[in-house]
Amino acid sequence: MTPKLKKLKNQVIVITGASSGIGLVTARMAAKKGAKLVLAARSEEALRRLVEEIRQEGGEATYLAIDVSEPTAARTIAEKAQATYGGFDTWINNAGVSIYGKVEEVPLEDMRQLFEVNFWGLVHGSLEAAKHLKQKGGAIINVGSILSDITAILQTIYSASKHAVKGFTDGLRMELEMDGAPISVTLIQPAAIDTPYTVHAKNYMEREAKHAPPAYAPETVAQAILHACVKPERSIVVGGGGRAFISMEQWTPRLLDKFMETSFVKQEKADYAPRPLHQNALDKPMGALEERGNYPGHTRETSFYTQAVTSKGPVLKAALAVGAGLALATWISKQRQHSGNGYRTVYPDDYDRSRSANRSQLGSAATASSSHDYDPAGHDHRYSEVHRDDLP
Repeated sequence: MTPKLKKLKNQVIVITGASSGIGLVTARMAAKKGAKLVLAARSEEALRRLVEEIRQEGGEATYLAIDVSEPTAARTIAEKAQATYGGFDTWINNAGVSIYGKVEEVPLEDMRQLFEVNFWGLVHGSLEAAKHLKQKGGAIINVGSILSDITAILQTIYSASKHAVKGFTDGLRMELEMDGAPISVTLIQPAAIDTPYTVHAKNYMEREAKHAPPAYAPETVAQAILHACVKPERSIVVGGGGRAFISMEQWTPRLLDKFMETSFVKQEKADYAPRPLHQNALDKPMGALEERGNYPGHTRETSFYTQAVTSKGPVLKAALAVGAGLALATWISKQRQHSGNGYRTVYPDDYDRSRSANRSQLGSAATASSSHDYDPAGHDHRYSEVHRDDLP
């Protein structure tokens, strides 16, 4: 049965991990579109301030300070939604935390706790949502990562948890489809996003953690999530840089390994000492209504790639596929040439030179599909602009 999803203004949306980063931006954006919100996180003061902010701007929201790693948390959140709004239409599993460091040096108890949040919290939330939505229909949106498909060196256990999220999400989707349940199940796969992710991580490295380039704004993820609230999607990769890394894993995995070992490992370390180990969101709440993190480079405020793949226009999608394929082939060729002469970093931004020939084709496709653009989440039109430093 094809899920029929409501317009945002008619939805009640549950968001976990709502006190910072992607969850916070998504909550603010959804509230402005008229959705009623049930917000969950551990940081009660941050949630209270967020709900007050939303209400002052004319929105409707309630909150629950709760740890999603607790097995009964999802049921409690669902009961809050039922008591306040009579139920919910979309459940967004966003809560998560990371660990940086060599996997042999990370304590097993930290690994287990990370899985309790990133994986089991999402499993409990998804199953509770499915139970409530089987009759009325709706959407389950799980925030994974491009690390659901690849592994970032020194973020091994986080990557493993996101691999598990993808496996569970795909299996849940198939089983619900097999049963004819009117539920859309979407996996959101962000690339590096400029949020407090790095400063909230438990860090066992000798230097502070930071994102390797390219990094995107949390708004790009929030827009993809809100798109999935109203239009069934199997999965959405956020950021062309992420799509490029996934393609490398598929086509040149050994080359990606070498890139991780020689370049990426340096790029994810800042040039200053780390915070004290006890300052981390794995062990205690750290949400403080912070949207952005410590990324020192240029944050890409838009993703042409993600806007295109969530477009309704088939012409634009086809043009994107052709352009991205040609660009990837060029990049892989360059990577192989450089690896043969001694490895050096070739950033995904080098796609731009090979993409220039495809600009007119993509521009024509965008024009051809503009009269059919699907904008259910009320996207800021800056999201569809083409920027040179974005990836295909």
